[in-house]
Amino acid sequence: MQSIRFDGRVLFLSADAGVVRRQLQGEELDRATAGLLRDDVSTDEITPLPSLVHFDDEIGRHAHTGYRAGESNPIPLDGLRLGGFGVLVAGRRYGKGSSREHAPLAERAAGIRLVIAESFERIYRQNCDNIGLFTSTDFGLLDRIRAGEAIPLADLLQGRDELAARILAGGGLLEYGRAHLFAAKPAPLPDGTGPQTLTQKIIARHLLSEPGRRWAAEPGSGGFVKARFRFIHEIYTAMAAHMLHRCYGRPLALHEPDTILCFEDHNAYAHRSPTHQRQNLLPAIRRLSEGHRAFSRDYGLKDHGYLVGEDGSEGISHALMAETYAVPGEICVGTDSHTPHSGALGCLAFGVGTTDMANAFMTGAVRLTVPESLLIRLEGSLPAGITAKDVVLKLLAEPRIRAGLGLGRVFEFAGPVVSAMSIDERATLTNMTAELGGFSGIVAPDAETARFIRERRQVDVVIEDWMASDPGAPYAAELTLDCSALTPMLAAPGDPGNGVPCDGLAAPVPIGIAYGGSCTAGKREDFDQYHEVLAWAAARGLKVPDNVTFYLQFGTVAVRRYCEERGYLDTFRRVGAQILNPACGACAQCGPGVSSQAEEMTISAINRNFPGRSGPGKVWLASPPTVAASAIAGEIVSFGQLQRRTSDLRGQVTRRTNG
Repeated sequence: MQSIRFDGRVLFLSADAGVVRRQLQGEELDRATAGLLRDDVSTDEITPLPSLVHFDDEIGRHAHTGYRAGESNPIPLDGLRLGGFGVLVAGRRYGKGSSREHAPLAERAAGIRLVIAESFERIYRQNCDNIGLFTSTDFGLLDRIRAGEAIPLADLLQGRDELAARILAGGGLLEYGRAHLFAAKPAPLPDGTGPQTLTQKIIARHLLSEPGRRWAAEPGSGGFVKARFRFIHEIYTAMAAHMLHRCYGRPLALHEPDTILCFEDHNAYAHRSPTHQRQNLLPAIRRLSEGHRAFSRDYGLKDHGYLVGEDGSEGISHALMAETYAVPGEICVGTDSHTPHSGALGCLAFGVGTTDMANAFMTGAVRLTVPESLLIRLEGSLPAGITAKDVVLKLLAEPRIRAGLGLGRVFEFAGPVVSAMSIDERATLTNMTAELGGFSGIVAPDAETARFIRERRQVDVVIEDWMASDPGAPYAAELTLDCSALTPMLAAPGDPGNGVPCDGLAAPVPIGIAYGGSCTAGKREDFDQYHEVLAWAAARGLKVPDNVTFYLQFGTVAVRRYCEERGYLDTFRRVGAQILNPACGACAQCGPGVSSQAEEMTISAINRNFPGRSGPGKVWLASPPTVAASAIAGEIVSFGQLQRRTSDLRGQVTRRTNG
């Protein structure tokens, strides 16, 4: 394959719904007449919830049905395929959000062969490589494609690393892995290196060497590493099994199956999701579960599944990984963009797509394009009531981050604020590097790390001297945030980067749903924060208003047990909160807390609020204390605002009574 001719039409993903509809109706536009292109097109929009039950060509009918332009979704079911499009064109950070490989699979099944954008999210682009869908940042290709020119492969791969080129030229990752990776061996540690970041040190200790191929593991170059653990959850397991059985036949000889973990965490409450009920998705959800369980059973894999006799699961995959499995100085990969959660323990943890995981199941080799590191220094000290979630929402709103400073990089969090944080709070930082655009997030392990592992697992770990970045280590950039003046933060609907101070709202924002939970906000310390607010409210006779539904959902069974032991559940029930067992739930539009009407307003402690992510309504992101306070107030307020408002009201009553 030396050159490729792209015969399909070009669809410009405009920010104007009318421009998109004109193209769907047959009008041909060029770059100038297409107008402003959409930035931040998320995988939630490319493949909204109903598409996730498919992993064959049927998924192509759903491509971009969640795409948002203004206040409308201009691309109907089967719109791309019936429109005869072969090339998509968009703006910055294309494919952000979930690691779901369904997105490029849907585009390819709809006839798309090339996506051109100003920049791409790392997981999306790697998923494209793995299935043979081309991506480029060269807008100059458009005129050549329109002229009918066959584009040389070298031009399509301009700026890509040598491994990406080899994989694309070889027809995809599974084919490449079968041909090259079974003979890969651990590479020796390099000699005579200069100062290194913690990430560089971890990668160096896990490099794999392919016969006949030299890899210096420099930033931007691609190769393979060995992971301590590989994990998958039920949305992807059947797809991975389908790929592997088609490529390798049955039975499979999985590589080190005792280090493969399976989780059923997303769909445990799907039967209570308005979306699943309305769209009759539950039969397909059951098929996904059956495929997941069959794969786990057939190959003797450890499966953290549903609870027996009650709703819910054992826990959310990345939360359980941090509680039970992740180890400082190791590599961990999972089929979820929030796999970096375990970076809080000094583990290099990152998300991969289904094909990446399927290849790793067979060969033990995990594809890696070596990232640069970005040093995030959190200086000062956190004011009372300010949480790690407020810090992340502030970082997301920083102009340099919004401009792409962290795209594809490892966020290394350091400074006195980080040192003072618990592992649960550090995990909020590393978890949300997915929203920051990063490859992963990491915190150098310390005494707090050892304490956490000893407490949660009854295991002692040694924090070795090498497990820290060296003085003078090379960082792509540094960003310092003085946390001393931070106030409670929000992210306005549409994108986690829409950060605004809670006290900066121009007008009251009434809510109908409040949700506290998810991997980001379902940990022990998150529930300490919910309880602080709700115990204060209960002591004053305050409850959730009748027009608000407030859900609290544990991240793992261990978190539920922790809350039970401390008597938190009684407080939660006294104020009117509905308590849910562990699952991803509303965050993935898979359970209670999902909106059912466009006019519904939600305040949520989850990590992302892309259009359609948690139903058709609008979602504001906030910290656990702000979510709990807003649930009591019936509108968006911080805990401090709620306390002042209640104090003022009581003072007014007292003055009237005395008068």
